[in-house]
Amino acid sequence: MTRNGILAGIAGGAAASLYRYFIEEATRAALSGYSFLGRHWWALFPWLVAAVIVSATVWLLLLREPQAAGSGIPQVKAYLIARMGMRPTPVVATRFLGGVGGALFGLSLGREGPSIHIGAAIAKLLARPLRATSEEQDHLVTSGASAGLAAAFNAPVSGILFGIEGLHRSFSPLVIASASTGALAAGAVSTLVFGPHPILQFGVVGTLGLSRLWMVMPLGVLAGLMGALVNRILLASQSLASLPGPAGILTAMVGALLAGCMLPQVLGGGEPLIGWAEQTATGIGLVVLMLCAKTAFTAISFGSGIPGGIFMPILAIGTLTGTVYALVLQAWGAPRGDQAILAVCGMAGLLAASVRTPLTSILLTAEMSGSLSHLLPVAVVVILAVFTADALRVPPIYDALLDRILASEEL
Repeated sequence: MTRNGILAGIAGGAAASLYRYFIEEATRAALSGYSFLGRHWWALFPWLVAAVIVSATVWLLLLREPQAAGSGIPQVKAYLIARMGMRPTPVVATRFLGGVGGALFGLSLGREGPSIHIGAAIAKLLARPLRATSEEQDHLVTSGASAGLAAAFNAPVSGILFGIEGLHRSFSPLVIASASTGALAAGAVSTLVFGPHPILQFGVVGTLGLSRLWMVMPLGVLAGLMGALVNRILLASQSLASLPGPAGILTAMVGALLAGCMLPQVLGGGEPLIGWAEQTATGIGLVVLMLCAKTAFTAISFGSGIPGGIFMPILAIGTLTGTVYALVLQAWGAPRGDQAILAVCGMAGLLAASVRTPLTSILLTAEMSGSLSHLLPVAVVVILAVFTADALRVPPIYDALLDRILASEEL
């Protein structure tokens, strides 16, 4: 099993790394394109033609492979838990083409969920040449899915934990072994491709002593409330995909045009926005505007059904939530040096509240920021956020999406 897990990790990590490269380059092209469009309005007509062509093309691809729509994480869970089938080659092809098409227009989507789905599909392709049994195929898919997250974030430990906590919710030795081999192998691949640097280039993130730990407790409750609200908004936005033909995807493209011309900071997954929020010295009004715009644009982008995830946008929304909280405290006399740590805590707290993966949220924050100095306040916020979201009885986002997929399969 170790050999198979390593092979799945290498193959899945390589595919996810390639996908990550294409998404990053396409997002850069989108930012440049909207900057050009803002100076040359005559380019609006060719943009509209391109938007119609891409929307129609992606819609046709999704008609042939509906499993490639949306995040990808619920689809992998459906395969592992509910024994739903998977067609690996169409999934990978549609994920690449649809995801890059959306990124070229700057849609607010992440690469992490699709990377997990791509890694799982690549691993499924290996099942026949490796002569894997039915049980071994499940472990192969777990290895590939864990590899996808590890490569997307340069975060092998988080890839391991997500395979255990996010996909199986089981700490069985076989699940741990399959997730570990895949994620560690993919981590080596992504490090070779992108280097060993953390994916988020945070500035100096201070620490909070025990005497000031009370500061993060209200933030934990706030992150839980925001996580529940974001989940409700994202689930409600799914009705956009039911519009006739490619109308839902085209609506998201139009939303990207408005965002690109007025608030280009909210385009793409959100890495630059996270860096901006962590150290911005602007007024609270602009941060609240960014928070509302990023949430709304993410809902429109994800609700269209186009291949793309919500992991990174959720992290961006959480960081903005933490920054808003920090700016309120500053208005009451708190030191500005606490803004970075509160932004990081908000990022982890909202992710945990939305997805209900507390261990992954804590460790992912550490791996992405390259620092372990803030684990205690992050853990406090994550625990309070999860308790708050649970008390509101709002289901984890991927579980709710999984239920909808299974319900549609029964119809």
